[in-house]
Amino acid sequence: MLLIERGISMTFEELYQKVIAAKAKDQALDLQEGSYSKGQLDCILHPDKHPMILKKEDCDCTDPACVSACIFHAMEIKDGNVVIRPELCVGCAECINACEGGNLDFTKDTVTAIELLKDEKHPVYALMAPAFVGQFGEDATPAKIRSCLKQIGFAGMVEVAAFADILTLKEALEFVENIHSPDNFQLTSCCCPVWIGMIRKDFSKIVSHLPASVSPMIACGRIVKALHPECRTVFVGPCLAKKAEAKDPELSGAIDCVLTFQELADMFHVFQTDFAAAEAELREHSSTAGRLYGRTGGVSKAVGDCVKSIQSDCVFTPETANGVQNCKALLEQILTGDVKGNFFEGMACDGGCAGGPKRVLDTGSCTERINQYADESPFPTPAENPYVADLMKRLGFHTVEDFVEHSKILTRQL
Repeated sequence: MLLIERGISMTFEELYQKVIAAKAKDQALDLQEGSYSKGQLDCILHPDKHPMILKKEDCDCTDPACVSACIFHAMEIKDGNVVIRPELCVGCAECINACEGGNLDFTKDTVTAIELLKDEKHPVYALMAPAFVGQFGEDATPAKIRSCLKQIGFAGMVEVAAFADILTLKEALEFVENIHSPDNFQLTSCCCPVWIGMIRKDFSKIVSHLPASVSPMIACGRIVKALHPECRTVFVGPCLAKKAEAKDPELSGAIDCVLTFQELADMFHVFQTDFAAAEAELREHSSTAGRLYGRTGGVSKAVGDCVKSIQSDCVFTPETANGVQNCKALLEQILTGDVKGNFFEGMACDGGCAGGPKRVLDTGSCTERINQYADESPFPTPAENPYVADLMKRLGFHTVEDFVEHSKILTRQL
């Protein structure tokens, strides 16, 4: 889609900032006719009508790097112009990073989130990805983020890491059960939608080794809605691919809106949030294991530690890859048998979610914050997390094993 029209004086980012400021303050939009593109405005107001990746203006690159960077073939050259095929796009953002002219952007869902908050009939919960610590400034501790989210209209904040706890336990139980199977059982992680999409689209022989589990984001959205049927859910993370995952026909309905950390930072800005003055609302939802999902290697450590707690002599040999090309290389090695591991973790972003394309912190600092926050958890493993035990009871399950083995809410197809 072409966003920019000739003769306009306002950039897409400038228009976006004006629109969300007006929406947050319930003010009429004061825009000079001709200073913006009608396509731009419609994209900001109605993002669901537009592809996730957008072109700001036409281009005539003879050898576009964006096309070469997309391993999902969601970009092609047609009549000398780059064309985006939204049905193939998983939101890995490799094309945005590769575009030498900075001509690609992504749809923003900030207006959608603000409008959800203004609907008093439906409480809205913010589902925070494990990499959220430190993303909004030094004063924005997890306890203060929770308080400030309520100030701008959210009914509450839920840490998705708590649902990573649940899925960690599920994957660990499946691993222990299947490790001695005749086909030398191999299991891959389920949290990164680009990794899952890569396997489903290009590595069909490995699909049988995917766990049936949904990602922590989808599990969180489904369970929150099961407990609060009238609510709406807004996932917040560093990832563009989560926007595509939320719309997957097999998974739709769990998440009403996906915001990046940058988009939530924009909301905090227009609502004039003061973290320093906010009260701290401390609630411990997640264990060390779930919090580690925010960085590369974290899933493997979480599942491995859980496997050892279930069966101490079980051999758990993880192999990890981060970055799209490294993930593809690892999958090719699995196909040829050139691997020694029996659990494979793939993260499309360098550094895992800590290196997500729409993070605020740099990857190194985010990784340090994640490790520190994980160490601060009073619950080392999911089995010791009372929040998980409470969730099971509220959903009608009596044991952890019963919950993770029989709850359809944790599988891709309900």
